[in-house]
Amino acid sequence: MPSPSISPSRRSQIALDWLNFLMADVRDGVGPYLAVFLKGQEHWPAGAIGAAMAMNNVATALALIPAGLLVDALRCKRLLFGGAGLFVAFSAALIALLPHPAIVFTAEAALGAAAAFLPPALVGISLGLVGPRALPARISRNEGFNHAGNLAGALVIGVVTRFAGLPWIFYLACGYAIASAVVVALIPAREIDYDVARGAAGPHYPALPLSSLLWRRDLMVFLISVTLFHLGNAAMLPLAGQVLAATHPGSDAAAMSACIIVAQAVMVVVALVVGRMVARGWGRKTIFLIGLAVLPLRGVLFSLVSSPLGVVAVQALDGIGAGIFGVIAIVIAADLMRGTGRVNVAQGLVALATGLGGGASNLLAGEIAQHFGYPAGFLALAGAAMLALVFFALFMRETGPPKNVMAQREMGQEWGGAGRIVAIAPVQPAPHDDRTAP
Repeated sequence: MPSPSISPSRRSQIALDWLNFLMADVRDGVGPYLAVFLKGQEHWPAGAIGAAMAMNNVATALALIPAGLLVDALRCKRLLFGGAGLFVAFSAALIALLPHPAIVFTAEAALGAAAAFLPPALVGISLGLVGPRALPARISRNEGFNHAGNLAGALVIGVVTRFAGLPWIFYLACGYAIASAVVVALIPAREIDYDVARGAAGPHYPALPLSSLLWRRDLMVFLISVTLFHLGNAAMLPLAGQVLAATHPGSDAAAMSACIIVAQAVMVVVALVVGRMVARGWGRKTIFLIGLAVLPLRGVLFSLVSSPLGVVAVQALDGIGAGIFGVIAIVIAADLMRGTGRVNVAQGLVALATGLGGGASNLLAGEIAQHFGYPAGFLALAGAAMLALVFFALFMRETGPPKNVMAQREMGQEWGGAGRIVAIAPVQPAPHDDRTAP
């Protein structure tokens, strides 16, 4: 059993808040703004822009599993996070200063690979600071600050680039990345329990072999559920954007901005509410099912509306589904890896499933919309979302501790690392026993 560790200080908690706020504009690099810069200022053809963005996506996908393995294996999680942030900063500045195709493609690949280290490193730091029992509340807070950062970043980029030019997209991303590398250094290394941070059962327990990890039924069921969720979700907003461009030319850009702002605002609230739900005893499975249930409804409603106001109103539902997913997917993955020492590898697998589902979603929706119309495309996405809901409901178990866990602890029992109740001798809990593995 891991030894008790120092509880996180207020300084560490605030630093984590700022990391999540800043990382909103770092972990995706420059995201869709790259296309705006390359088309609007450098006049690249659409095919070359798509290839550059694909280079980023492919590099991220290839780096996710190695990133998770390194974050689990190494104690220098703060250094990994800070180094990845500085690499993002360098790559972003390089694109702005030398937008030659060879430089852009290389920088996008480097940026994508570096960005793959940021989410698992942040989850590892968070888990090592607060422990598994407090992780749902901490992840809820993380996501709340992350969505707030997305809102603030979009507003800042919009204002600054209007007056200073498109290259400032990359200079701002560079500044955010450098700031995140500085902030992570403010977290004292002594406050991070590195065995808890990787989900190990104790300091001398080896990590589960990767080959065994991939045969765990619950993990595979969850990864399939994540893939199906994003198969139904990812293409909905891009498809709605195409509908607006076709039916309301001239107002489509403003409506899309409103969609993003509304959804992010809802996500801030939902992320905080999910943390309260977990604290009050709601099961992880129940909460995720709520997020899954919203998705087919959103698809059906999108097939019925085409006005800018209607699209913005329906997109608010994405704040519920994506807000729930952002918190509870991390928590479920951590639950499933309890005692294995592979928490951050699982986070990489979830991100990989997200990317695969998202890519398939755009291909599926695009083909169906082209041949059968946009309503058919939305209904196909709603069908994929319904499949995700049914699959998760039938095959996924609840991963959290039972509701009567506190009563069992008072009777001298403990929540076992493999998901079972095991008897132990009654002890007087230390002030920070909540940091030890549940």
